[in-house]
Amino acid sequence: MDAIITAGGIPRPEDPLYSYSHGDSKALIDVAGKPMIQWVLDALGGAKKVDNVIIVGLSPKTGVTCKKPTYFVSNQGRMLSNIVAGVNKSLELNKKNQYVLLVSSDIPALKSDMVDWLVETCMETQDDLYYGICPRAVMEKRFPDSKRTYTKLKDIELCGADINVIHVSMATEPEHMNLWESLIGSRKNAVRQASMVGWDTAFQLLTRSITLDDLVEKACRRIGVKGRVITWDQAEPCMDVDKPHQLELLRVDLAKQQRRSSAKARSAVKKTTTRKPVKPVAKKGSPAPKKVSRVSTKTKLKAGK
Repeated sequence: MDAIITAGGIPRPEDPLYSYSHGDSKALIDVAGKPMIQWVLDALGGAKKVDNVIIVGLSPKTGVTCKKPTYFVSNQGRMLSNIVAGVNKSLELNKKNQYVLLVSSDIPALKSDMVDWLVETCMETQDDLYYGICPRAVMEKRFPDSKRTYTKLKDIELCGADINVIHVSMATEPEHMNLWESLIGSRKNAVRQASMVGWDTAFQLLTRSITLDDLVEKACRRIGVKGRVITWDQAEPCMDVDKPHQLELLRVDLAKQQRRSSAKARSAVKKTTTRKPVKPVAKKGSPAPKKVSRVSTKTKLKAGK
């Protein structure tokens, strides 16, 4: 499956991360010695289920790299347009592609095994849209100081994932475009999104009188797609960087991970270099080695008198 990374966002002066980006792309903000997007590329590069990586919004001049074949697509100006451009590039590479991964560039804690798990889990069924969620308990256990915003339903408090799977038709069929544009534009406001599904749904969301399953069923019926919720038991795919304290949190967290990895590597090298040589074992039936006489030359001369 191809992975499309959306990396076209440039913080404006009023954005909380503007002072960190220096007017450049948010994806290039430094996190523990690497551009934020590079962490995501490393995760995708190590994932067995990823074929190609398509970066929308950056150019090769940025110097970011990936172990997978990588393609750069220019920024189209809007998120939906960037997604469409990424999907079109995937189909250009292989017309038989049916599904793609949509990955945000601001989830640097993502790991390769998480990517593979998502693809395997989604491909158990044939739906149009797979949307990941993270329960509040999972997020706060892993990142207790993240201060995420949660959508509160009757049976769960959750936040959304920033890596999801869609069928390519979601970005190529005209009847979906206007609605997706509205939903993406309101992605930070759950109530506004729910109002597009129906004001009764928005009211139920406000009053916490709707369950997750009911919300998914209503939304899919209104949009006209087959959707499936993927519930994560790991917080990293849902831990995006929107605010300075989240950036600093992940800088510290990933720097610790780097130190642990370096310490393990040094320990492994030390064990290899200090390993004692193994004594050769004599084969069965082979004669025992003769003992070497330790009698000195002087002693031999005396014995010959």
